[in-house]
Amino acid sequence: METGRTLRRGWTTGACATAATRAAVTGLWTGAVPEAVTITLPRGETPTFAIVDAQLGDGWAEATVIKDAGDDPDVTHGASIRVRVTPSSGGVVFRAGDGVGTVTRPGLPIAVGEPAINPVPRAMMDEVVADLAADLARAPDIEITVSVPHGAEIAEKTWNPRLGITGGLSILGTTGIVRPFSCAAWIASIHRGVDVARADGLSHVAGCTGATSERVVQTLHRMPDHAMLDMGDFAGGLLKYLARHPVPRVTIGGGVGKLAKLAQGAVDLHSGRSQTDFAGLSDWAGRDLTDCNTVLEAVTRVPDLAQRIAREARARVLGYISAEVDVVVIDRAGTVLAHAR
Repeated sequence: METGRTLRRGWTTGACATAATRAAVTGLWTGAVPEAVTITLPRGETPTFAIVDAQLGDGWAEATVIKDAGDDPDVTHGASIRVRVTPSSGGVVFRAGDGVGTVTRPGLPIAVGEPAINPVPRAMMDEVVADLAADLARAPDIEITVSVPHGAEIAEKTWNPRLGITGGLSILGTTGIVRPFSCAAWIASIHRGVDVARADGLSHVAGCTGATSERVVQTLHRMPDHAMLDMGDFAGGLLKYLARHPVPRVTIGGGVGKLAKLAQGAVDLHSGRSQTDFAGLSDWAGRDLTDCNTVLEAVTRVPDLAQRIAREARARVLGYISAEVDVVVIDRAGTVLAHAR
């Protein structure tokens, strides 16, 4: 990352779909799709979007916006967000086109069987249709089909399959803006994972720091995919939500370095935002470990330290939630070093 450079923000798939909707409805009702449109986002910003691949046919119009995520490493950056509009028999109707998913599990803010177009983007598109209908003296009766070419392949890199969204991507966004390297989207996905697990009646969920610990915990407890919550570094985001939306049994799994930080009270486990206190580890081990470079080196010297880390991490978790809790600590290869129950 370039030092001192201001990171460029981008636009959500929901904002892009709204812009494409504005262009397509304009084309349907006026006979000309504009080359660019301006929309109003929920917080009042008014970005302008270029329109590509505009098409008109008998009773339909289509417009595409290329998703620009700014400097955020968003998997949908560069994707084509395509909207086709046709008259409806009454009101605004949403359809999932190619590459947009369908909700198959309860717990999400959209009903089972509906296109995975979230409430805020739906409201933004509703507003666009209503505004244009008022300006052009039309009835606001429009069917909106949102497509994302190659969206099904892109969705495999997201949490959608685990959340029960099949066939493609979700059309997302609460503000319309993608803020580079924001934690908000990840934490929101953790929350939706809890919601889906609870709605499905699961009594046991797991939050893990990475793919290896997730594989170990899932195998150990024989848990289904949708019980596995992509906690990553955001232990606080998971635990605070579980405190308000409880599940009877919770497993926390992770590498010994990450969980040592949790054991010492950190709830953001990112290496740039929290550090291990080796003096504290020395107190737990009963010998000086301040010359260790890693927590793994420390537990290699004092094998019992791994179990102390697991116990202390479990105590920290129980400080947030009331549940049956166990903590699984692993090394980089996936070997279980400790298990506190």
